[in-house]
Amino acid sequence: MKRNVGAGLAALALSAALAACGGSTGTAPATTGPAATSSAATAGPPAASASASAAVELKTASSTAGAIVVDAKGMSVYFFTKDVKDSGTSACTDACLAAWPPVTTTSERPSADGVSGALGTIATPDGKKQVTLAGLPLYYFAKDAKPGDILGQGVNNVWYLASPSGAMVKASGAAY
Repeated sequence: MKRNVGAGLAALALSAALAACGGSTGTAPATTGPAATSSAATAGPPAASASASAAVELKTASSTAGAIVVDAKGMSVYFFTKDVKDSGTSACTDACLAAWPPVTTTSERPSADGVSGALGTIATPDGKKQVTLAGLPLYYFAKDAKPGDILGQGVNNVWYLASPSGAMVKASGAAY
């Protein structure tokens, strides 16, 4: 019984976080496990860790939406349309970050394989380095439980997969 209450509270917290960053999807979270077990830029939706791989941090992958950017473990990364290109800040703050954790790195210059858009970093409120692509911050989606998941695509019409060129993938196979 206590386990069910905990799962219900986790679902409620994720729903509140989704509402804080563009509205609710109206679905319960698939899982809460991966969000608590990942490391920076090299794993799935993170509760960000200070360690990052010296190897390639981002790469390309094929998906039903076309070519996309993923981290070293194959977890999809997303853009937020409310972010302003080259502003040096993220519009996803506070509760939003529970559902959309930043892709972070400890590298001065993030590395990528097959990604043609310019990579960089911005400072997060807690002092970490959030990876940027084409001047926009990158995020994970907490409901993406395994490599290849693209459950965040199009959420509330403000969250979109990143294409290798640094464009937002707004329609299946089309980057804008």
